[in-house]
Amino acid sequence: MNGAGSSAAEGGGPTGPSGLLDVLNVASVVLDTQGRIALWSPQAEELFGYSAHEALGRYAAHVMVHERHVDLVVQLFADVIATGESWAGAFPIRRKDGTTRLVEFRNMRLMDDRGDVYALGLATDRTTVRRLERDLALSTRMVAQSPNGLAVLDTDLRYVSVNPALERINGLAAADHLGRTIHEVLPRLAEALEAAARQVLRTGEPLVDRSTVGRTPADPDEDHVWSLSLYRLEDARGTVLGVAVSVIDVTDRHRAAVEAEAARRRLALIADASARIGTTLDLERTAFELADVAVPELADVAAVDLLDAVMAGRRTSLGPAESAVIRALAVCGADEPDALRAADQPGQVARYAPDRLVTECVRSGRPVMVAQVKDEDLGRIAHSPEAAALLARAGVHSYLAVPLIARGEVLGALDLKRTRNPLPFGNDDLLLARELAARAAIQIDNARWYQSARTTALTLQRSLLPSHPPVTGGLEVASRYQPAGATTEVGGDWFDVIPLPDGKTALVVGDVMGSGIDAAATMGRLRTATTTLASLDLDPAVLLEHLDRITQGLDHSIATCVYAVHDPRLGRCRIANAGHLPPVHIRPGRPPELLDLPTGAPLGVGGVPFSTTDVDFAPGDQLVLYTDGLVETRTHSLDERLEALLALLDDPARPLEEVCDLLLSALHHPDNHDDVALLVARARAGE
Repeated sequence: MNGAGSSAAEGGGPTGPSGLLDVLNVASVVLDTQGRIALWSPQAEELFGYSAHEALGRYAAHVMVHERHVDLVVQLFADVIATGESWAGAFPIRRKDGTTRLVEFRNMRLMDDRGDVYALGLATDRTTVRRLERDLALSTRMVAQSPNGLAVLDTDLRYVSVNPALERINGLAAADHLGRTIHEVLPRLAEALEAAARQVLRTGEPLVDRSTVGRTPADPDEDHVWSLSLYRLEDARGTVLGVAVSVIDVTDRHRAAVEAEAARRRLALIADASARIGTTLDLERTAFELADVAVPELADVAAVDLLDAVMAGRRTSLGPAESAVIRALAVCGADEPDALRAADQPGQVARYAPDRLVTECVRSGRPVMVAQVKDEDLGRIAHSPEAAALLARAGVHSYLAVPLIARGEVLGALDLKRTRNPLPFGNDDLLLARELAARAAIQIDNARWYQSARTTALTLQRSLLPSHPPVTGGLEVASRYQPAGATTEVGGDWFDVIPLPDGKTALVVGDVMGSGIDAAATMGRLRTATTTLASLDLDPAVLLEHLDRITQGLDHSIATCVYAVHDPRLGRCRIANAGHLPPVHIRPGRPPELLDLPTGAPLGVGGVPFSTTDVDFAPGDQLVLYTDGLVETRTHSLDERLEALLALLDDPARPLEEVCDLLLSALHHPDNHDDVALLVARARAGE
C-alpha cells in the first residue's frame, strides 16, 4: 500500500491518505441555505454519533450544536451564507449518546455550477487539535533552538529542512541546502553520509552515534569529528517520508579522548620503562634498554650517547665554542637501515661541532626539539655530511634530543628521530622523553659508577694475583681467575703457587668473605702473609694458625683457605684446610676423589685447631683446588655439583690448561654472583 502511494505520487496521480488528516479525523458536513444537512461524512458520523440516515435532512443546529448555542450558531450560519466570509471557532456539542465534546469548527460558503449556495462545515475534536498544535510548537521550537544540527532529507536524499545549528556547522544558509543533495552541499562528506542515509531508508534501522571525520565550508582548513544519528521518517500509515539527520560536533570530546588515550599510553610506557630499564648494572645493557623502550612508541630511531669525559669519570662543562666528544652506547630502530647507518655505532667516539644540536643539548642541559626538520637542519643533527644524506634518504622529519642528567651532572643525551610516524614531536612527546631520560639517567649513572668500581676492584684483584711459570719444582701448574658477573662481588678469591726450599712447592687457594675493593684488599694482605709464612717452611696446620690470628686483626674479616705443600722427594702432599671445599685428587687408573680432610674452621674465627693430612702424590697424580664459585648454584645441591666436578675430571692425561677451560665452561654459570679461583697441579716424573 505504501509502495502504491509512492508510485502514484511520482507519476503525478493521487497520493495515499495523509497521515495528519487521519490523525485529525476531520468531519465534513454540507448544509443547504435552510441549514439542513445535505451531505454527511463517515468522520461526522464518528464525531457526532449520528449515522447519515439519521442526520441527512435535519437541521444541523439540532444535531451538531449544544442547545445553549443554537441561536449564536444560526446567526453565524446566516452570516456565512449572506456574506461568503468564512468563520472558525470552537463550540461544545452534544453527541447522540448524550456526552459533550468540545469541537473545533471551520465554516465556509460553497456554490455549485447552477448558482445554488451551500455551507461547508469542517469539524474535529478540539483536544486532538490542541495536542497536535502543542506537538508542532514543541518540535518547531526544539528544532530551531537545538544546539545539534538537524536536517530532514526526502527519499531522494535532498534537503527538505535544516535548523540554524546545521547552518553553522556546514557554513551554509538554509536556502543553500534546500532542494540540493548531500553531494552538492558537502562533497567531501557525501560518500559516507549518502551510504548511511540509503541504508536507513532501505532497512528502517536507525544509525546512532556514528562518527565521521571531515571538513565543511564552515572550517575548510581543519578536520572536525561529528557524531551522526539517522532515523527513517514515516507517516501514521507507514509511508516513508525521508530521513532525519542529527549532527553533533564532538571534535573537542574526540580530542580529549585522544589526549586521554595518549596520556594512558605515556603512563604505560613510563611504567614499562621502570620495569625494563636498569635490570642490570651493565652500562651498555642499560643504555640499550632505554633506546629499546623509546622505539617505536616515542620514536622510530633512538640513540643513547654519553660524553666521553663522563665515561672516563671526569666532570665536564662545554664552552660555547667547544665541540662535544661523545661515545655512542646504544642505537635502536625498527626497519630503518639508512637512519641506523647514519647513527654512531655503539662504542664509537665522535666529535660533534659546537653548532650541532646534540652539542647544544649537552652544553645547555636543556632539550632541543625540531618539530619540522628541514634540509638545512639535517647538517646540525648528523655528525657528518654523509650521515646527513642518509638521514635525508631515511625521511627524518622530526627530531628531539633530551639531556641525560643525574645528580646534577649532564651525562649525555637521548637522541630521537621520526621517519615513519607522520606526526611531529610535540610538547607531550617532550614531557614523555624527559621523564624517560630522567629515570634512565639515574640507572645509567649507577651502572657507570658500578662499572668504574668493578674495574677498580678487578684491577686490584689481578694485580694481587700471582703470575707463575707452567712448571715449578716437581709440579706442572695451570690456574684461572674468573670475576663475578655483578659489579660489587669482585675481589675475594685468590690462589698462589710458592716455590720452597728443597724443590718443594706450596699451593694455596682461598676465599675472603665479602666483596668489592675491601675484600680484594684483605685478600692481598692474606696472600702476602701466606707467602711470608710459607718461606719459614712451617707445617701447614701451623701456618693456618698464624693466618687465623692475622685474620682476626683484619676488621672482622673471615676467609676460607686450603694450603698444600708438595715434596717431590717424598712423593707426597701435606695439606691443611680452614673451612674450605675439599680438593680433588686424581690418580691414573683410578676414579677422581674428594680428599677426606678435616674441614677446620674459617680463618678469623679463632680458637679452633687445624690439622695436617699427608696424601701420597706420585708422578702423574693431580690436585685440583678451587673456590665455591665454581660449584655452588642456587638451583642445585652442593653434592650434585661436586659429583659433576668429579665427572669432568675423568681423563688424567688431559692438558692442564684444557682442564681449567673445561671446568669453567661446564660449571661456572654466567649469572653466578661469585668469582672463581682455580688451581690444578700435576706431579712430574723425577729428572
